[in-house]
Amino acid sequence: MSDLSTSEHALLGAPHQYLTPIARPTLAEAQAWCAELTRSHYENFHVATFFLPAKVRPHFESIYAYCRVADDLGDEVADRAVATRLLEAWGSMLDECYDNPERSMHPVFVALHESIVACDLPRQLFHDLLIAFRMDQIKTEYETWDELLEYSHYSANPVGRLVLLVSGYRDEERAQLSDKVCTALQLANFWQDVVEDKERGRRYIPAESMERFQIDEGQIAGRVFTPEFGAMIQDLVTRTRTMLHEGGAISRYVDRDLAVTLNLFRKGGDAILDGIVAQDYDVLRGRPVVSKVKKLGLLAGSMLEKLRIGKGR
Repeated sequence: MSDLSTSEHALLGAPHQYLTPIARPTLAEAQAWCAELTRSHYENFHVATFFLPAKVRPHFESIYAYCRVADDLGDEVADRAVATRLLEAWGSMLDECYDNPERSMHPVFVALHESIVACDLPRQLFHDLLIAFRMDQIKTEYETWDELLEYSHYSANPVGRLVLLVSGYRDEERAQLSDKVCTALQLANFWQDVVEDKERGRRYIPAESMERFQIDEGQIAGRVFTPEFGAMIQDLVTRTRTMLHEGGAISRYVDRDLAVTLNLFRKGGDAILDGIVAQDYDVLRGRPVVSKVKKLGLLAGSMLEKLRIGKGR
C-alpha cells in the first residue's frame, strides 16, 4: 500500500491502512493507491479488469476501492457500534466528494471524484452499498427469499450498474440483466460461506427454506448434514443458477471487451455453484472452493476470447 502518512484522528477505529492522510494526495497518487488496493486485496477483480480497455481501468479501481474499504469498515471492525459510526463517516465523506470535492483528503475519494465526473455516476448507487453494510450490523437472519433479493439490491446490484455506467451503458434493460447476475453472485457466496457466516453470527439461508425442508437451526452451528439439508442447498443452488444464466444474456448486448469481463464473472459464479454440487451440497463440512486449475482454465478461456477480439479489429 501507499506510504501516505496518516492521521490517527481520521476514521478513528478503522483498519490502519484506511486512515485518511494528513496531506491530500495528487490524483495520480490516489489512483495508484486504489490500483494497489485492487491488486493486493482481491485477485479475481484485478484479473477481470485486465480484460478491459486501459482508459477505463482507473474508474473500475476507484469504484472497487470505495466498495472494499466500506465493506471492511463493516466487516473487519468487531464492535458493531464503531462499525456503524465508521460507515456513517464514510457516507459523509462520499457526500463531501460530490458537494465539496476540493475538501476530500482520502485517496479513495480523490480518485473517485474523477470517475464520478468522467462517467456521470449517481450518488445514490454508492449510498445504496452503505445501506447494505449498515444492514449487516443490525440484521443477522433472513426469513424469505425476497428479503435476500432486497439485501442484494443494496449489497450487489449497485456495483453492476456502476460497471455499466463506466462502460457507457445507461439503459434500464441492461441494468436489470446486470442485477440478476450480481444478485446471483451474492447468493452463490452465501451458499458457499454458510459455516463462516454462522461463526460471524449471521444466517443468510432463508427461514422459509429451512422450514420447508425441516432443517433445525442447530444443524448449521453443529455442522450436522442430512439428506434434507442437502436437498435444501440443492434447491437454493438451482434457483441461483437459473438467475445467473438469465442475467448472463447481458453479454450479448454490450461491447466485446466488457462481455469478456462479464462472462468471466458469470463463469466464476457457476464455478462456485459447481463446487457446492461437487461436495454433494454439503457446505457444512467445509467451504467449497474453486480450484486453481479451474481458475486457470477460466482465465485461459477469457484470454483466448480477448485475443480473438484483438484479431478481429
